[in-house]
Amino acid sequence: MKIRRSRKIGLFAAAMLPVIALTACSAADDGATASGECGEVNLRLSHQWPDASGEDGDFRSLLAANFATDVEAATDGQVKIEIFPNSSLSKATEQYDAMAQGAIDMSVFPLDYASGRVPEFSVTLMPALVRSHAQAQAWQTSPIGDKLVETMEKNGAKPLVWVWNAGGIGTKGDAVQTPDDVTPGMTMRAAGGYVEHMLTDAGAGITSLPSSEIYTAMQTGVLDAAVTSAGSFASYNLQEQLSSYTSPTDNTFWFMFEPLIISTESFDKLCTDQQDALVEVGESLQDFAYEASEADDAKVDKLFAEAGVDVVQMDDAAFAEWEELAQQQWTDFAADVDGGDELLELAKSVDFE
Repeated sequence: MKIRRSRKIGLFAAAMLPVIALTACSAADDGATASGECGEVNLRLSHQWPDASGEDGDFRSLLAANFATDVEAATDGQVKIEIFPNSSLSKATEQYDAMAQGAIDMSVFPLDYASGRVPEFSVTLMPALVRSHAQAQAWQTSPIGDKLVETMEKNGAKPLVWVWNAGGIGTKGDAVQTPDDVTPGMTMRAAGGYVEHMLTDAGAGITSLPSSEIYTAMQTGVLDAAVTSAGSFASYNLQEQLSSYTSPTDNTFWFMFEPLIISTESFDKLCTDQQDALVEVGESLQDFAYEASEADDAKVDKLFAEAGVDVVQMDDAAFAEWEELAQQQWTDFAADVDGGDELLELAKSVDFE
């Protein structure tokens, strides 16, 4: 059966049926039959963000919903994707392992969460290495992007949509714009081991946890401040816990790569037409992913200001102070990770002007 391909972007996901069992990718085994025809396939897509409830929902959740809807349409219903939002099937930091074990097939996943398994992935959340959305997006068509895809596929994952998020700094007290604003005893959360080490050098104490747990940690006094993506600040209603927010709209030392990925094992079980459909749907959603991420920065500024949070910017001079502090982390990454020096040089040579 020939697959019908479509680049139409759906707005919402269809209601998902509950999973009967968690057997590893059982339906994916039927993707290519013995006769070479394409069979029916059910794929499981897990992510950590709240369920998409409308156009104002977390864009990463909307991306997953749109992808599922468009793939089903493009394959005439042969490939169905069940979405499990809000870490309902797999914990936020464990989704890469769940893919490797066959418990899930796909994820919208912050790649640095898997840096314990693949140390090279830390280059995708290296402090002050990526400064703007334009620079982040240029990775996809640069040698660093080719190297990153090669590393991902060697380690069991294939990117279908590239997603980058800029991050801000939220505090329960005065704004943190420069390293000197990190007060003694301040406890902070920041995804990424090298970002955490940089903040430790600035004087912070670190509590490591996924962004979905920041609200409770702030509410209970475990955290004084947090660094996470602009979208997560809004999706988890952190304006209810914050006094100040340093926006990434001008500068930020925190950009995180959070692509929509599929395990290579699950992808390889699909027939060629189904594989082509997934790739083409991913391409059709690429502009949405980039544009929605950029739009989040200004949207969150407005939301937080209206909620009474003091919204400030990081100027060029403040960024330069963080960049100087970050360079020790670059040195450590180059020394500690096989091929780390090459990855850093490729990342620093991205042409985005």
